[in-house]
Order: sequence, then structure tokens, then C-alpha cells
Amino acid sequence: MNDFKIPPDNVPPDLDADSVIEESSLEENIKSRSTWLRLLFMVLFAAIWSVSRVVVIAVMLLQFCIVLVKGKTNTRLNSLGQSLATYSYQLVAYLAFVTEVQPFPFDDWPTEPPG
Repeated sequence: MNDFKIPPDNVPPDLDADSVIEESSLEENIKSRSTWLRLLFMVLFAAIWSVSRVVVIAVMLLQFCIVLVKGKTNTRLNSLGQSLATYSYQLVAYLAFVTEVQPFPFDDWPTEPPG
């Protein structure tokens, strides 16, 4: 006779140690206070990012009007535009989990380009 047995289709697969570890890790992550605190900060920084985009547009339009009238850019607006661009980068980097460093107001206002 043939010793080969076909298992029934309704038999669940055996759970191995990896899946048990993943389940306990998932449970720990869900219960982790730091994970939920991170979400709170992400909502805050997403709102700040939305406001910062409006400010960037205002700086852009103002700078354009100055160039139309005077023929050259305003150096103070250039500095503000650079710091806003760097700040936007820091916000997006935090929101995308690229960094754990929280941007302004929890860190200094950026004065130099990211690097």
C-alpha cells in the first residue's frame, strides 16, 4: 500500500515560535504608551505642517511681488524661506519616521539647511 497521506483541507497550520513572538510583540506595541504618544505628536506636527505650507506660500508671493517691484529678492525673506524649507523637511522627516527628533517647538528653530 501507499504510505503517502494527504492532510485534510480543514486542518489549521501549526503555530510556530515566530508567530507567537509576533503576536506578543504586536500586543506590546499596541499597549505601548510611547506609540500612542508618538501618534499625538504626529497629529500636532501634521497640523503645524499644514500651517507652515500656508506661510511658505505667503513668503513666496511676497518675494515675487518684491522681485517685480525692486528687481531683486529680499534677503530677510530669503532667510525666512530657507528656515521654513528646513523646518518643513524636519516636520516631514518626523512624520515619516525618518527621525525621532521632534522639530520646533521641542527643538531649536532651524537656521541652516539640513545636512
